[in-house]
Amino acid sequence: MAQTKEKSQMMTYKGKPLVRCGNTIYYGSMADRYVALLQVLSTTELDGVQMAGSVSVQLLSTNPNHGPKERIVKKTEKNGLYNALNIASIWLARYLEEK
Repeated sequence: MAQTKEKSQMMTYKGKPLVRCGNTIYYGSMADRYVALLQVLSTTELDGVQMAGSVSVQLLSTNPNHGPKERIVKKTEKNGLYNALNIASIWLARYLEEK
């Protein structure tokens, strides 16, 4: 009997990968010049399910020559994960488009 290997599918949003660990989500590829860091700061419960409340969004440079504070290009705080992902995708598109 032939066995098929299931390929691990990475979650994506608008064609860019999402990697989550706890309340931290990285959006974008580390091979690109910029990635977005989303941190869930608060949660609310809705029908027994934890929903993201306040979410911090930071656009980070992936340049290893920059220090931690220099890597932060832009930052904001949004209400809800959808709003945070939406602004992160806009920022990434704009900054990755620049040459």
